[in-house]
Amino acid sequence: MPIKAIVTDIEGTTSAVSFVFDVLFPFARAHLPAFVRDHGDEAEVAEQIAAVRRESGEPDADIERVVEILLDWIAADRKATPLKALQGMVWAQGYRAGQLKGHVYPDAVQALRRWHDQGYALYVYSSGSVQAQKLIFGCAEVGDLTPLFCGYFDTGSGHKREAESYVRIAASIGLPAAEILFLSDVVEELDAARAAGMHTCGLARDGGELPGHTVVDSFAAIDPAGY
Repeated sequence: MPIKAIVTDIEGTTSAVSFVFDVLFPFARAHLPAFVRDHGDEAEVAEQIAAVRRESGEPDADIERVVEILLDWIAADRKATPLKALQGMVWAQGYRAGQLKGHVYPDAVQALRRWHDQGYALYVYSSGSVQAQKLIFGCAEVGDLTPLFCGYFDTGSGHKREAESYVRIAASIGLPAAEILFLSDVVEELDAARAAGMHTCGLARDGGELPGHTVVDSFAAIDPAGY
Protein backbone atom coordinates (compact mmCIF):
# COMPACT_ATOMS: atom_id res chain seq x y z
CA MET A 1 0.00 0.00 0.00
CA PRO A 2 1.54 3.34 -0.98
CA ILE A 3 2.22 6.01 1.62
CA LYS A 4 -0.48 8.68 1.64
CA ALA A 5 0.30 10.53 4.88
CA ILE A 6 3.44 11.44 6.81
CA VAL A 7 3.48 12.11 10.55
CA THR A 8 6.57 13.78 11.95
CA ASP A 9 7.99 14.39 15.39
CA ILE A 10 9.53 17.81 16.10
CA GLU A 11 12.38 17.68 18.64
CA GLY A 12 15.46 16.15 17.05
CA THR A 13 13.53 15.46 13.84
CA THR A 14 12.31 18.63 12.14
CA SER A 15 13.92 20.90 14.70
CA ALA A 16 16.99 21.01 16.91
CA VAL A 17 16.57 19.62 20.42
CA SER A 18 18.73 22.53 21.54
CA PHE A 19 16.05 24.99 20.39
CA VAL A 20 13.56 23.43 22.79
CA PHE A 21 15.94 22.98 25.72
CA ASP A 22 18.14 26.05 25.27
CA VAL A 23 15.54 28.55 24.03
CA LEU A 24 11.92 27.54 24.62
CA PHE A 25 12.19 25.92 28.05
CA PRO A 26 14.28 28.74 29.58
CA PHE A 27 11.87 31.30 28.10
CA ALA A 28 8.90 29.50 29.67
CA ARG A 29 10.69 29.07 32.98
CA ALA A 30 11.48 32.78 33.10
CA HIS A 31 8.05 34.07 32.05
CA LEU A 32 5.59 31.43 33.28
CA PRO A 33 5.36 32.55 36.95
CA ALA A 34 4.33 36.10 36.07
CA PHE A 35 2.01 34.83 33.33
CA VAL A 36 0.14 32.55 35.73
CA ARG A 37 -0.11 35.27 38.37
CA ASP A 38 -1.25 37.92 35.88
CA HIS A 39 -3.70 35.81 33.85
CA GLY A 40 -4.92 33.27 36.41
CA ASP A 41 -8.45 34.72 36.38
CA GLU A 42 -8.84 34.23 32.62
CA ALA A 43 -10.94 31.18 31.77
CA GLU A 44 -8.38 29.45 29.55
CA VAL A 45 -5.60 29.87 32.11
CA ALA A 46 -7.83 29.05 35.09
CA GLU A 47 -8.79 25.77 33.41
CA GLN A 48 -5.13 24.72 33.21
CA ILE A 49 -4.42 25.85 36.78
CA ALA A 50 -7.29 23.62 37.93
CA ALA A 51 -5.77 20.76 35.92
CA VAL A 52 -2.39 21.33 37.64
CA ARG A 53 -4.10 21.03 41.03
CA ARG A 54 -5.83 17.80 39.99
CA GLU A 55 -2.75 16.20 38.44
CA SER A 56 -0.53 17.12 41.39
CA GLY A 57 -3.07 15.87 43.91
CA GLU A 58 -3.13 19.28 45.60
CA PRO A 59 -6.68 20.61 45.08
CA ASP A 60 -6.18 23.46 47.56
CA ALA A 61 -2.84 24.71 46.22
CA ASP A 62 -2.71 28.50 46.09
CA ILE A 63 -1.31 30.28 43.06
CA GLU A 64 2.24 30.41 44.43
CA ARG A 65 2.18 26.66 45.06
CA VAL A 66 0.85 26.12 41.52
CA VAL A 67 3.78 28.14 40.19
CA GLU A 68 6.17 26.03 42.26
CA ILE A 69 4.65 22.81 40.92
CA LEU A 70 4.94 24.04 37.35
CA LEU A 71 8.59 24.99 37.79
CA ASP A 72 9.28 21.56 39.31
CA TRP A 73 7.62 19.93 36.31
CA ILE A 74 9.72 22.02 33.93
CA ALA A 75 12.90 21.01 35.77
CA ALA A 76 11.89 17.35 35.54
CA ASP A 77 10.86 17.70 31.84
CA ARG A 78 7.52 16.20 32.82
CA LYS A 79 5.11 15.65 29.93
CA ALA A 80 2.14 17.07 31.81
CA THR A 81 -0.67 18.31 29.58
CA PRO A 82 -1.54 21.42 31.67
CA LEU A 83 2.13 22.42 31.78
CA LYS A 84 2.40 22.03 28.01
CA ALA A 85 -0.73 24.15 27.54
CA LEU A 86 0.53 26.95 29.80
CA GLN A 87 3.97 26.86 28.20
CA GLY A 88 2.26 27.22 24.84
CA MET A 89 0.45 30.35 26.03
CA VAL A 90 3.71 31.86 27.29
CA TRP A 91 5.48 31.01 24.05
CA ALA A 92 2.60 32.54 22.08
CA GLN A 93 3.28 35.84 23.79
CA GLY A 94 6.96 35.53 22.95
CA TYR A 95 6.32 34.71 19.31
CA ARG A 96 3.81 37.55 18.95
CA ALA A 97 6.34 39.94 20.46
CA GLY A 98 9.05 38.75 18.10
CA GLN A 99 11.13 37.43 20.99
CA LEU A 100 10.98 33.88 19.60
CA LYS A 101 11.36 32.38 16.12
CA GLY A 102 10.75 28.69 15.47
CA HIS A 103 13.71 26.59 14.38
CA VAL A 104 13.13 24.11 11.55
CA TYR A 105 16.05 22.45 9.76
CA PRO A 106 16.42 23.65 6.13
CA ASP A 107 16.32 20.07 4.83
CA ALA A 108 13.06 19.51 6.71
CA VAL A 109 11.55 22.69 5.26
CA GLN A 110 12.49 21.66 1.73
CA ALA A 111 11.17 18.11 2.13
CA LEU A 112 7.91 19.16 3.78
CA ARG A 113 7.23 21.63 0.98
CA ARG A 114 8.08 19.02 -1.67
CA TRP A 115 5.89 16.34 -0.06
CA HIS A 116 3.02 18.78 0.28
CA ASP A 117 3.29 19.65 -3.41
CA GLN A 118 3.38 15.92 -4.25
CA GLY A 119 0.07 15.40 -2.47
CA TYR A 120 1.12 13.74 0.77
CA ALA A 121 -1.00 14.67 3.79
CA LEU A 122 1.36 16.00 6.47
CA TYR A 123 0.81 15.81 10.23
CA VAL A 124 2.76 16.56 13.41
CA TYR A 125 2.87 14.39 16.55
CA SER A 126 4.85 15.89 19.43
CA SER A 127 4.76 15.82 23.21
CA GLY A 128 4.51 19.60 23.04
CA SER A 129 0.97 20.99 22.88
CA VAL A 130 -0.76 21.50 19.55
CA GLN A 131 -0.56 25.23 20.23
CA ALA A 132 3.22 25.02 20.71
CA GLN A 133 3.55 22.97 17.51
CA LYS A 134 1.63 25.56 15.51
CA LEU A 135 3.82 28.32 16.93
CA ILE A 136 7.09 26.61 15.98
CA PHE A 137 5.93 26.12 12.39
CA GLY A 138 3.78 29.23 12.14
CA CYS A 139 6.52 31.56 13.38
CA ALA A 140 9.45 29.72 11.84
CA GLU A 141 12.60 31.54 10.83
CA VAL A 142 11.64 30.91 7.18
CA GLY A 143 8.06 32.12 7.63
CA ASP A 144 4.69 30.46 8.16
CA LEU A 145 4.83 26.71 7.44
CA THR A 146 1.41 25.82 8.88
CA PRO A 147 -0.31 25.72 5.46
CA LEU A 148 1.73 22.58 4.75
CA PHE A 149 0.03 20.58 7.51
CA CYS A 150 -3.35 18.88 7.68
CA GLY A 151 -3.36 18.40 11.45
CA TYR A 152 -1.50 18.16 14.74
CA PHE A 153 -1.42 15.59 17.56
CA ASP A 154 -0.08 15.91 21.10
CA THR A 155 -0.32 13.95 24.36
CA GLY A 156 -4.09 14.17 24.08
CA SER A 157 -3.71 11.24 21.66
CA GLY A 158 -1.69 9.30 24.23
CA HIS A 159 1.95 8.83 25.08
CA LYS A 160 4.36 8.64 22.19
CA ARG A 161 5.88 5.33 23.27
CA GLU A 162 2.55 3.46 23.28
CA ALA A 163 1.26 1.74 20.14
CA GLU A 164 -2.36 2.62 20.95
CA SER A 165 -1.54 6.31 20.45
CA TYR A 166 -0.63 5.64 16.84
CA VAL A 167 -3.74 3.53 16.34
CA ARG A 168 -5.78 6.57 17.46
CA ILE A 169 -3.84 8.88 15.15
CA ALA A 170 -4.39 6.62 12.14
CA ALA A 171 -8.11 6.50 12.93
CA SER A 172 -8.21 10.29 13.24
CA ILE A 173 -6.40 10.73 9.92
CA GLY A 174 -8.79 8.24 8.35
CA LEU A 175 -6.20 6.03 6.72
CA PRO A 176 -4.95 2.50 7.36
CA ALA A 177 -1.78 2.61 9.45
CA ALA A 178 0.04 0.88 6.57
CA GLU A 179 -0.45 4.03 4.45
CA ILE A 180 1.23 6.29 7.04
CA LEU A 181 4.96 6.99 7.48
CA PHE A 182 6.13 8.13 10.93
CA LEU A 183 9.38 10.06 11.43
CA SER A 184 11.20 10.37 14.76
CA ASP A 185 14.62 10.36 16.40
CA VAL A 186 13.49 8.14 19.32
CA VAL A 187 13.57 4.37 18.84
CA GLU A 188 10.80 3.69 21.39
CA GLU A 189 8.45 5.98 19.44
CA LEU A 190 9.37 4.30 16.18
CA ASP A 191 8.79 0.89 17.78
CA ALA A 192 5.34 1.97 18.97
CA ALA A 193 4.38 3.33 15.55
CA ARG A 194 5.52 0.15 13.86
CA ALA A 195 3.59 -1.97 16.36
CA ALA A 196 0.50 0.01 15.32
CA GLY A 197 1.18 -0.89 11.68
CA MET A 198 2.82 2.31 10.43
CA HIS A 199 5.96 2.52 8.33
CA THR A 200 8.85 4.24 10.11
CA CYS A 201 12.00 6.18 9.38
CA GLY A 202 14.44 7.29 12.05
CA LEU A 203 16.37 10.57 12.03
CA ALA A 204 19.89 10.37 13.46
CA ARG A 205 21.30 13.73 12.46
CA ASP A 206 24.59 13.24 14.30
CA GLY A 207 24.99 9.61 13.34
CA GLY A 208 24.11 6.54 15.36
CA GLU A 209 21.54 3.79 15.04
CA LEU A 210 17.86 3.32 15.77
CA PRO A 211 17.75 -0.50 15.75
CA GLY A 212 15.08 -2.11 13.63
CA HIS A 213 14.30 0.95 11.54
CA THR A 214 15.51 2.69 8.41
CA VAL A 215 17.77 5.52 9.58
CA VAL A 216 18.81 8.70 7.74
CA ASP A 217 20.67 11.85 8.76
CA SER A 218 18.57 14.29 6.73
CA PHE A 219 15.04 14.68 5.38
CA ALA A 220 16.66 14.88 1.95
CA ALA A 221 17.33 11.12 2.17
CA ILE A 222 13.69 10.19 2.77
CA ASP A 223 11.63 9.00 -0.21
CA PRO A 224 8.05 8.24 0.87
CA ALA A 225 7.43 6.49 -2.47
CA GLY A 226 10.01 3.89 -1.49
CA TYR A 227 7.90 2.43 1.32
